[in-house]
Amino acid sequence: MRTLLITGPGGSGRSTIAAATAQAAAGTGTRTLLLGADRGDTMGAALGVVTGAAPVEAAENLTAWRPDATESFRADLTAFQDRASTALELLGAARLDAEEVTPLPGAEELALLRALRDAALSEAYDLLVVDLPPTPQALALLALPEELRRYLRRLLPAERQAARALRPVLGRLAGVPMPSEWLYDTAGRWDVELAAVEAVLADRHTSVRLVAEPGPAGADAVREAGLALALRGLRPDVLVANRVLPESVEDTWLAGLNAQQRKTLDEWQGTYDVRHVPHLGHDPRGTDDLAALAVPGVNVAGSTVEWPVTDRLAEDGVLVWSIALPGAIRDELDLVRRGDELVVTVGRFRRIVPLPSALRRCTVAGAALREGELRIRFAPDPDLWPQGR
Repeated sequence: MRTLLITGPGGSGRSTIAAATAQAAAGTGTRTLLLGADRGDTMGAALGVVTGAAPVEAAENLTAWRPDATESFRADLTAFQDRASTALELLGAARLDAEEVTPLPGAEELALLRALRDAALSEAYDLLVVDLPPTPQALALLALPEELRRYLRRLLPAERQAARALRPVLGRLAGVPMPSEWLYDTAGRWDVELAAVEAVLADRHTSVRLVAEPGPAGADAVREAGLALALRGLRPDVLVANRVLPESVEDTWLAGLNAQQRKTLDEWQGTYDVRHVPHLGHDPRGTDDLAALAVPGVNVAGSTVEWPVTDRLAEDGVLVWSIALPGAIRDELDLVRRGDELVVTVGRFRRIVPLPSALRRCTVAGAALREGELRIRFAPDPDLWPQGR
């Protein structure tokens, strides 16, 4: 199954483009699921149907679904209370009833990720089109599985689970209670679920698509989104320039706006595969309007970008790790080595990535940013590097 993740700045029309893309794919006979996360039924308004917690058939070969974050959060909390009942009783804590639970911030994102995983594993569809939240929230959403798995590994390392039989003894010796069995079981189950979501996002059949309205604000948003996606090893397959005016307009005010759009489109053209979607003169509503948008189809190639390690030991005595960061500025870039991890900060975006195995036996010898590519040089550590290399 192919997965297409669509995002863009707020107000860019990304939900409408996602609906039009899903409808166009379904029209070719592709079994398509349109998955959304907005609290309001934006994609349903575009499709002309009401969408919600239960999947609904929007057209032939097209299903639309907006997962209910409230019900998902209630189910998770109830299950957690059941598993932790002994600890809660010792603390004298009062259980929460499902009816009094309201979702906390982030519940919508977790519900969407779970729905994304379930849809990908169901094998009921050929294409999954995901209407992600606006770009800042979407970027945090894409980073969530990797970051949560890292937190779990640090707080509850897998190697500690091997000492389960010793925990009661260690608890008596230390004089403090050791983590209970259910805690490790819960962490293990979360890790498996997050790994499944991470696998979908990193799959070679998964693509990310940006939607933006050409103009100064759209240009700033696209630059920031492209850089943040690059930090996650992704690049947009297509940049959809939405609500593009005709090249020639007679109205003076529209002529100025048109010139502004053309300038931004020219800037984008050199970096992205830009596809124009015309302005209809009104908000698209219903299948006819969506068909008139003529959105680009789903590409075969995915969005994952490789970060290769080049062996230059013979020539320069170093290994070079190349990380594509188009649009990065040297003054906004920061690198920190922490053990077997590298902390990469670009502007307000940060990612902690594990070093490839060969580089863990090296020390950082320098780094340079050239033509949108960060090249980090690693010199072998004589104490760790195999002899005779």
